Amino acid sequence: MKCPFCGHVEDKVVDSRAAKTADTIRRRRECFQCRRRFTTYERLDEIPYMVVKKDGSREKFDRQKALAGILKACEKRPVPMNKLEQIVNDLETYVVESPSRERESSELGAMVMARLRKLDKVAYVRFASVYLDFKDVREFMDELKDLLKAKAK
Repeated sequence: MKCPFCGHVEDKVVDSRAAKTADTIRRRRECFQCRRRFTTYERLDEIPYMVVKKDGSREKFDRQKALAGILKACEKRPVPMNKLEQIVNDLETYVVESPSRERESSELGAMVMARLRKLDKVAYVRFASVYLDFKDVREFMDELKDLLKAKAK
């Protein structure tokens, strides 16, 4: 911290307490050189975790949005809620652990699809039909054939 009076960079903290807003800390400091006191406020600068969409736009990771999409795919299916919450927990952990604080939506979608494929085939097909954005019925049928081949093995 630089003293606002003399510019010296060494000081000591005389008093420290939470400010009126809970996310801020108020500190009284004393400069070692000029002995004048000054107040600083420290605030946690939170950078949101972002998802990079297919079109290149960025959007804040939204746990509720992810859960809503998965719930929609699992509607009227015998899939336990705790399994869906675990998928969302894993997604959130994956995003939070990103060194750049960003993840591609394609990575997240692939993770959800892989988990749903093991959990419930119908939910997987529902999610894939929206996520993969099939251009025609042939693409959709190809995905179903792959699913049936995997089931037969």
